[in-house]
Amino acid sequence: MPPDASFDVFTCLDGVRRHDAESARALVEHLFPLVIKIVRSYRSRRLAEEDLAQEIFLKMFTRLEQYHGRNGVPFEHWLSRIAVTTCLDGLRAEKRRPEYRWADLSDGEREWVEFWAAKESVPLPTDAIGAREAVGKLLALLSPEDRLVITLLDLEERTLAEIGTLTGWGISRIKVRAFRARQKLRKHALKMQKESKL
Repeated sequence: MPPDASFDVFTCLDGVRRHDAESARALVEHLFPLVIKIVRSYRSRRLAEEDLAQEIFLKMFTRLEQYHGRNGVPFEHWLSRIAVTTCLDGLRAEKRRPEYRWADLSDGEREWVEFWAAKESVPLPTDAIGAREAVGKLLALLSPEDRLVITLLDLEERTLAEIGTLTGWGISRIKVRAFRARQKLRKHALKMQKESKL
């Protein structure tokens, strides 16, 4: 559910700066759908959604003086950037990416891995659940930054400008990282496919 467009963020922020607990509660309630959506997209497997959301809101309140609304940047964009950075930090803290073998995949996941690994055009598999699970497993093999750019660009279909706003990266950097991340995904898919033939 998107945040309520009629909610007056700036009035609420003034209340928070005056240490009004009701304003703080209202701000968290208003922004929770946005934060939890980001958390669910990028969270570390080891961290609970609620813990990560709580950490993001804690950072929001402790850094509130850094937001000045300059250049018309909406508060939600500022908070989204904190959320994405916090999630990336959690992913980096994992230090180790999992390994998946062909035997770990379901039949539906195998069909999708074969589809992504294929050099020539093959029929698109129809198993949506298999696709989602296979994407999750392949994305888990990427670095947090590669996972982020693929998720934002290919899965969420965000524009390069939106990704730049969320990450602070330039357009060229986003394009290069997306290209390389897609190559890595294909490489992982090919590796899984080769293991199936051993």
